[in-house]
Amino acid sequence: MTTKSDFTEEEWARVRRAPFVAGLAISMADPGGPIELAKESMGTVKSATNPPSREQLIAEIALDIQSMTQQRQNPLSDFKPQAPQQILDEVRAATELVSSKATAEESAAYKQWLLTSAQGAADAAKEGGFLGFGATQVSEGEQQMLDQLRTTIGA
Repeated sequence: MTTKSDFTEEEWARVRRAPFVAGLAISMADPGGPIELAKESMGTVKSATNPPSREQLIAEIALDIQSMTQQRQNPLSDFKPQAPQQILDEVRAATELVSSKATAEESAAYKQWLLTSAQGAADAAKEGGFLGFGATQVSEGEQQMLDQLRTTIGA
C-alpha cells in the first residue's frame, strides 16, 4: 500500500496536481470563453475530489485536494505551462512517478482518475453553436486531447 510518506514533498505536489493538469489540457485544447473555462474548471475539481477508485493512495490525494480547495489554495499555482506538450509531459511524469512507487492496482487507478478528470472537464461545457443550439458536448480538439492523454499515460 502506497501512501503520501512514500513521496518527497515535490513529488507529492506533482502527483496531487496531475488531475488538474489533465483538466487543464482539455481547456487548452479548445479554448472557449470565461464561462466555458469556469465550467471546465469546476468539472475538473468535481472529478479530482471524487475519484472513481478507493485505493489508499488515490484517497489520500483526493483528501489533500479537498483540503486545498476548502482553503482556496490552487494546486496549479506552481505550474505554468506555455504549450500543450508541457501539459502532456507533466501528466506523463506524474504517472511514471506513481508507477515507480505504487502497486500496479494503484497505478492503474491513478491513470484512470486522470482520464476521468480530463473527461469531467470535457463534459462540463458544450462547445460551439449559438445559445446552445448546434453545440457539441466534446469538441474535436478536446477529443483529440483526450486521445493524446490516453496515449501519454498508457491507459
